[in-house]
Amino acid sequence: MHDGLLLSPSSHLTLEGFSDADWGGQPDDRRSTSGYLVYLGGNLVSWSSYKQKVVSHSSVEFEYRGLAFATAEMIWMQALLQELCVSIPVIPLLWYDNINAYHMAKNHVFHARTKHIEIDLHFIRDQVTRGKLQLQFIPTKKQPTDLLTKNLTNSKFLSLKTQLCIIPRPFHLRGDDKPNIKGFSIT
Repeated sequence: MHDGLLLSPSSHLTLEGFSDADWGGQPDDRRSTSGYLVYLGGNLVSWSSYKQKVVSHSSVEFEYRGLAFATAEMIWMQALLQELCVSIPVIPLLWYDNINAYHMAKNHVFHARTKHIEIDLHFIRDQVTRGKLQLQFIPTKKQPTDLLTKNLTNSKFLSLKTQLCIIPRPFHLRGDDKPNIKGFSIT
């Protein structure tokens, strides 16, 4: 309640995203939680954490579904920036930490075991082929999206929180002192 996002000016505008998921992490129904973070010029501008609608059979399946949601958000963000006449000089990066999903994204051969996520595969590969996005592997230890998808220790939570540019708000923005305007008290 007492924290806020720090937005800083940037000398170069980049678009960068992180995608992650927690395979079967919900103990009541074993559904996975997916999440993404999107940064514009180093500032966190979009994020999401959501429970997937179906139970995933493998870690690759749920990671790839989460990657598809993050890809859609980054493509939307690019379209919005284009409408606002803001150009991004480099191809946006989307980071993810599942090595099997990484290999699946690079392999253009479909297998029977990927049939149920084939639409997601085609969607992501199409965006990469069109130069709208680059996919990059990031080690799990450096994945900031864990904050949205996993149960964390207090120290890990606080460490990741700083990567999100979340800081304590200055006292005057907290609303602790309610001003009295023209004799009316704001409640």
